[in-house]
Amino acid sequence: MSKYDVLNTPYRIARVEIPNRYTVLPMSMGALTYDEQGGFSDNFIKYLKTRTEGGFGLIIPGAAATDYHVDPYSALGTIISQSAHWQERAKILTDAIHEAGGKIFCQITLGLGRNYPNLPGPSENPVWHYPDQKSPELTTEQIKQKIADIIEGAEVAKACGYDGVEIHAMHWGYLLDQMAMAFFNRRTDEYGGSLENRLRCAREIVEGIHAKCGKDFPVGMRLGLKTYIKDYDKATLTGEEEVGRTLEEGVQISKMLESYGYDFLDVDTGTYDSFYYACPPMYNPQGFMIPLAAAAKKEVSIPVIAGGRMQDYDLALAAVEKGEIDAIGLGRPSLADPEYPNKVYAGNVDKIRPCIGCNMGCYSRGIELGLPSSCAVNPQAARELVVGLKPGNGDKKVVVVGGGVAGMEAARTSALRGYKVTLFEKSDHLGGHIVEAGAHSFKTEIRKLNEWYQRELETLGVNVKLDHEPCINCIKKEEPDAIILATGSNVAAPKIPGLDKAVTSLDAINHPEQIGQKVVIVGGGLVGCEIALDEANQGKDVTIVEALDDIMSAGGANAPYPNKQMICDLFEAKNVKVYTSTKLVEVTDEGACVEKADGTKELLKADTVVSALGFRPAPNLKEEWKELGVPIYEVGDATGAATIMKAVWDAYEAANSI
Repeated sequence: MSKYDVLNTPYRIARVEIPNRYTVLPMSMGALTYDEQGGFSDNFIKYLKTRTEGGFGLIIPGAAATDYHVDPYSALGTIISQSAHWQERAKILTDAIHEAGGKIFCQITLGLGRNYPNLPGPSENPVWHYPDQKSPELTTEQIKQKIADIIEGAEVAKACGYDGVEIHAMHWGYLLDQMAMAFFNRRTDEYGGSLENRLRCAREIVEGIHAKCGKDFPVGMRLGLKTYIKDYDKATLTGEEEVGRTLEEGVQISKMLESYGYDFLDVDTGTYDSFYYACPPMYNPQGFMIPLAAAAKKEVSIPVIAGGRMQDYDLALAAVEKGEIDAIGLGRPSLADPEYPNKVYAGNVDKIRPCIGCNMGCYSRGIELGLPSSCAVNPQAARELVVGLKPGNGDKKVVVVGGGVAGMEAARTSALRGYKVTLFEKSDHLGGHIVEAGAHSFKTEIRKLNEWYQRELETLGVNVKLDHEPCINCIKKEEPDAIILATGSNVAAPKIPGLDKAVTSLDAINHPEQIGQKVVIVGGGLVGCEIALDEANQGKDVTIVEALDDIMSAGGANAPYPNKQMICDLFEAKNVKVYTSTKLVEVTDEGACVEKADGTKELLKADTVVSALGFRPAPNLKEEWKELGVPIYEVGDATGAATIMKAVWDAYEAANSI
């Protein structure tokens, strides 16, 4: 028995029984989703089946395209009703999910609208991130055609073995969302004007699907209950300047959707314009969606699935027990740990590998870089058949030098492959720089990740030697077959007059008592900005100085857009001053002397100057240890200071190749 047993109880969507309360939310996973003919790849099927086996009762893959008349875009893959191969592969996918004991709904889309260039919308609106471009306005006939296509897509989905469909989507500012909002929809025909008219698409879709597929075939809506936008490309942090959808209107829409015949709601918040609510980073608190979802659930009798920072199993449990929601939707946490639900059901919550809300492997790879989406802390996510864990290659001994996140991942992966692993760490604790990274008040998941790794190493029997900085003779005694160097990085200290008067970024985090009331932080990368946010949260007077023309934009460690957008809005709300294209000239007893792009100099007075000028790799040991005659791998910051994702992926790849 576990206190989480209620999360492993079934519930019904129409006449379909869902075996438990956990759902894999729809996410577009990129190129690895499809084979060369446009059907679901073996890798994608394995990815979803793995999560079903891990205890997720309902799987909703990312949106499938149905429109082959009006805007037959290719971003979402094959037009499902036009492809016999897509249908053949979909049947293999649905069979795989059913064999694993789960249910699967097909998410089908009306379109993407002004979120992307050249795609039509309800009215002419600026394209997201391209304000000089306008989305063309749909004709009445085109809207009706798109509705007919989505109904046909639902028929195809049912024939392929899907247990239901979810309509994409009255959320994230996609086309159906734009149709529903007066801010975007200024039409004068039957699809514009009153709220009822703006929801006409949604009504005609569900009525048409039930007419073709039967009323027992579930139809749900992905619904953003509140949009948090105050203008095009501009979020409202508090929601007080809402021009999109208020929660009150979101609740009213929920009631209307139920009256139209929708069988469940899959709720969240935000649009592309307010991406930090659509894809919330670690700065948004866990469970922030629950009160919003509860407001909708109070007014409807159909099931409500809540997604968006729902990783906290205790908050989720309480919400289900109170009847505030019916089920929990997990997107990014399902990437981080495919066995998340089973671990919850068993009460083994400490074994869950936490999603850290970084948006690097999922959002940034998938949307910003156009690469297959995955996960920063789980390199196998959605790549199970591509980079899956290999069986060990004989009886080998592996020595790992460095106990940061890269070293711990290297040791964990090596041990999982059956190797005998010894890890040397020169300090008296494991974690390396993620200890500092997790010290911020808003980064509890980083602390949990560090704790998770340490429990994993203990469970796997890794021989951890703390307070050991190994010499070559120490390594020889271990008789290793391979060495992984995860020696990390040190604080960079460029030759700037008076820099020794500044507090380093690590000291600022580890010893906050050293920081005065008036703070100048030199370095506007992610480290400096998160220090600034922590200090501003305490009501301090904070200034950031960055030599580049924008903050959080250095090299390969660019902050994902939702994270950067939210930090910038938090800075505005907390009056953090930001100087860009400004370099540090000298640190004095009075503060920081800086030089602006026009050559003018200014003294920024401060009680404390914090140097957040980045990191440099620790001294290289690879050349020195060549004489050992065994393969030596360098991973993580040892190859150049970067991100948690680089550290974990480098370490996994090295350990998986031994």
